[in-house]
Amino acid sequence: MELILFKVGLVLVLFTLSLLIAAYSTYAERKVAAFMQDRIGPNRAGPLGLLQPLADGLKMFMKEDIIPAEANRFLFILGPAISMTTALMTSAVIPWGPDLNLFGTTVPIQVADINIGILYVMGVISLGIYGIMIGGWASNNKYSLLGSIRASTQMISYELAMGISIVAVVMSTGSLSIGNIVSEQHGMSWNIFYQPIGFMIFLICAFAETNRTPFDLPECETELVGGYHTEYSSMKLGFFLFSEYVNMFISSAIIACLYFGGYNFPFMDAVQANTGEITFAIICVLVFLFKILFFIFFFMWVRWTIPRFRFDQLMNLGWKILLPLSILNMLITGFIILYNN
Repeated sequence: MELILFKVGLVLVLFTLSLLIAAYSTYAERKVAAFMQDRIGPNRAGPLGLLQPLADGLKMFMKEDIIPAEANRFLFILGPAISMTTALMTSAVIPWGPDLNLFGTTVPIQVADINIGILYVMGVISLGIYGIMIGGWASNNKYSLLGSIRASTQMISYELAMGISIVAVVMSTGSLSIGNIVSEQHGMSWNIFYQPIGFMIFLICAFAETNRTPFDLPECETELVGGYHTEYSSMKLGFFLFSEYVNMFISSAIIACLYFGGYNFPFMDAVQANTGEITFAIICVLVFLFKILFFIFFFMWVRWTIPRFRFDQLMNLGWKILLPLSILNMLITGFIILYNN
């Protein structure tokens, strides 16, 4: 019973944490942009503008909810619901810290420690494209449809290279479980040192998967009016926009888990020997959150530094460069493993 309550509490904490970080990522994005452009950024809603995300959320809820007369009402509502749900589901298999010994039982700080965790993540991420496709098609707007088609072709192109880059990590660690992948990187044995090419491929694909600059073609305002969510308003539009920030948070967590040791950090054995179990777990969680926040900042840094690609350049990079490079990286990893064995 205590274990079930712990898991339920962990789900609620992760749900709240995902929404909170995603909400304040919008605030951080504007502050980072302001810093790079020598501006102040949000500073009216609350001290230092810290209440701006709450004001934005309230504004979204208060706006008129319009559904076009010729739209498919059910699918029009289903689209943003799928995008938001799939964005939140992926956090279930992420290990946030080392196992705890509670109530005489070893309890992982992880909602679901399944042995195919990385396949679960890739599967759920792939389902997210249906929200965009359904939303664009159900709007009965040709511009929205074009936006959703561009989004689907982009995600399909980059998911192949992303998946193959992950295969190299799985070959190195011998497990599909994210928990095992993280535990194999104990201390400073991080995969970034063994898979630098795979990391670069995964990072670029993560930008494309989250529709972040320079790969934000699915919602390129200057070309497609507003992209796949042109006809959306109120909180339905908010779900589409918010899900991108949740995806950015989860993508940062996955990058940290696969290549930067997750909650592992240098000299952690010495720290563990001199602290209690609960204190050590808190330190590990804070280290993991720091890595996540760093990559969220990196996503924002790139957005306000690099210009947007053309769509033909996007496709060329995905199919002709990243896909062959990821296959080559997988083959090299396989040869190294065979040689070492």
